[in-house]
Amino acid sequence: MRNDTVKSAIFKTSRHAVNRSTLALVAVLACAPACALDLSQAYQAAMEQDASLRAARASTAARSERIAQTRAQLLPNLSASASRNRNALDSTEPNFLGTPVTTSRNYNSSSAALTLRQPLFRKYQMADYRQAQAQVEDANAILEREIQNVGVRVSGAYFEALLTADQLALVLSQKIAYTSQLDAAKKRFAAGSGTRTDIDEAQAALDLNAAQELEARQNVDFTRRQLQTLVNQPVDSLATLDAGKLVLGPPVPNRLEDWTERAEAGSPEIRSLKAQVEAARREVEKAEAGHYPTLDAIAQVSRNESDTVTSVNNRYTNKSIGLQLSVPLFAGGYVNSTIRQALADQERAEQSLEALRRDLGVRVHKEFRGVTEGVLQVRALEQAVRSTEQVTLSNRRSFEAGSRTLNDTLNAEQQNVSAQRDLAQARYIYLISRVRLQALAGGPKTEVIDEINGWLKP
Repeated sequence: MRNDTVKSAIFKTSRHAVNRSTLALVAVLACAPACALDLSQAYQAAMEQDASLRAARASTAARSERIAQTRAQLLPNLSASASRNRNALDSTEPNFLGTPVTTSRNYNSSSAALTLRQPLFRKYQMADYRQAQAQVEDANAILEREIQNVGVRVSGAYFEALLTADQLALVLSQKIAYTSQLDAAKKRFAAGSGTRTDIDEAQAALDLNAAQELEARQNVDFTRRQLQTLVNQPVDSLATLDAGKLVLGPPVPNRLEDWTERAEAGSPEIRSLKAQVEAARREVEKAEAGHYPTLDAIAQVSRNESDTVTSVNNRYTNKSIGLQLSVPLFAGGYVNSTIRQALADQERAEQSLEALRRDLGVRVHKEFRGVTEGVLQVRALEQAVRSTEQVTLSNRRSFEAGSRTLNDTLNAEQQNVSAQRDLAQARYIYLISRVRLQALAGGPKTEVIDEINGWLKP
């Protein structure tokens, strides 16, 4: 099970939820490293500290401003302008004798205007406003998906860390068994009842175990660091799974069709692409707006003083109100080209939505089977562990009695360790499948995590 396969996410966090997450994070930091980090604490810490989620929140906040910006284009626009100039006028005119005479004159001119413009009909701006609403819905869905992904990524990293810790424990238990078997083989050989082959086989198994221990310790360190990057704090110890508390059961409801319907209705990925399709449709409207006229209502008050050479020392105050109509006639084919481009983008968005629906159905089916078949697999492996433990015990006794070789005992030990490793992995796959299935359906985020957290040792 690899963490990079553990992905999906979100909910709009209220102020109360944020405060609760913050308090949980403070509690985690206060008790570390004395306390073992559990799954709920890791999730709450990641909700506050995960860099990807913070980036998604900032992106959503930025894109949300699009609504205010596009709405402003439909509201009244009030502007004021003023100017004051110093003018030097040279004029040449013929006198009564017909001789040109040049006169110079210096004067001041000024103007001021207050203009109110109210758009009445602008198809482009209306389509842009509706597109902004769809884009904000897309951003909210992406944020929700990221929050869902936090639950899946934290759970995946947490269970992977537990799995590597279990594998290290199994390797260390093997080391103890192999060491005792090597000592027994040496004593039997010294007593004349054993063979050199038994010693060599036990030593080879112990040497291989040393290499496996090194790899297991590296895996433990790596998976702890993976989890540490999500919670942004040192991870010294983790609450482990209590097999006695683990509840094995099918998902509720226990019908694949119900989960598929839930996913199509509530999946943040579906919501995001639906919003993208709506935004693409509004882009088509914006392109088509190039063929439509615009109509504005304009009211203006202006005051001018000496604004022309023929009105020096004259002042005028003008008040006007009216309509301004602008009709596009020909743009060289630009509008038609943008319409075709927008229609192609709309087709792309619609087909992406359809592809996601199909892919989502496959993923829901996979995780649904991961839960339902995981129950059967865990129970089968529990029986396999019991059987291999009995085989190991029987081989040890038979070896002591001389009816089995040391190689038989070593093979039985290896079978038992493999069965325990497979059982641990099956349990964690069952748990992460529950988290993924809930995330794909867009259901409550903390519900399944808190349920699983109750199955951990405090």
